[in-house]
Amino acid sequence: MEKNPNTSHFKILQQQEIDGAALYRKIAMLTKNENERETLLAISDDEYKHAAIFEKYSGCKLEARRFRLFCYTLAARILGYTFVIKLLERGEELGIKAYENQITQIPELKQILDEEEVHEQELLDMLDEERLHYVGDMVLGMNDALVELTGALAGYTFAMQNTHVIAMAGLITGISATLSMAASGYLSSREAGQKNAAKSAAYTGIAYLVTVALLIIPHLLSPVDRYFRALIITLLIAVAIIALFNFYISVAKSRPFKRNFFIMSGISLGVAVISFAVGVIVKNVLGIDL
Repeated sequence: MEKNPNTSHFKILQQQEIDGAALYRKIAMLTKNENERETLLAISDDEYKHAAIFEKYSGCKLEARRFRLFCYTLAARILGYTFVIKLLERGEELGIKAYENQITQIPELKQILDEEEVHEQELLDMLDEERLHYVGDMVLGMNDALVELTGALAGYTFAMQNTHVIAMAGLITGISATLSMAASGYLSSREAGQKNAAKSAAYTGIAYLVTVALLIIPHLLSPVDRYFRALIITLLIAVAIIALFNFYISVAKSRPFKRNFFIMSGISLGVAVISFAVGVIVKNVLGIDL
């Protein structure tokens, strides 16, 4: 076979298809739903066929990358298979489109692209993961924690000027708010007639508590007199949490990333600035030194 100048492109796409095929088969073994398992196995077979097509042009025999497969499988267990599958499909589509101009000589290219679109539609019709029904509860818990605790920590920073005292106050505030939020979520869901009110409250409370823990860590680890540095790190962590969560939602629920990210960041940071100003005013007006 004459050496193709685009062999490296074919090899990259071939590897993506093989990794995807292996992952679909792995996830199919994890799901308890028989229809989902059959759909995933059928898609896995198609991905292997795509890999075989690219193999004709790459001239290489490849296997699934075990470490990558392990990481994706672990992510599927933690974040849910919906997120991982959609992320994988997005990567494959972007990969093919990136090299589309260089591989137009492949007669099977249109068939591969058409089948990828079919896969996406089949996945959209199939995926109905339980945790995605509680995204609203997770958003509620996480967003409330970000707004309330970044605001509280900003206010405490100037009023108390001691990272360990700030951490203690923030922890008390955070745990109390977690219990209050979970209880309110349970009562609200029960009043609305939801069957899984307890599970809804649990998702809200866990999201709140995890966010609280991440926001307080900088104050626990910083020297007592580095309260401004701890606050800045806390705000950066808050922005990182917002970015990661919105990326997760943008992939798993096909929602826009930038708009939701800027709205949540603006609210959290805005409240922090106002709360910091309140801390300055309260300290000066009351004249209390801790």
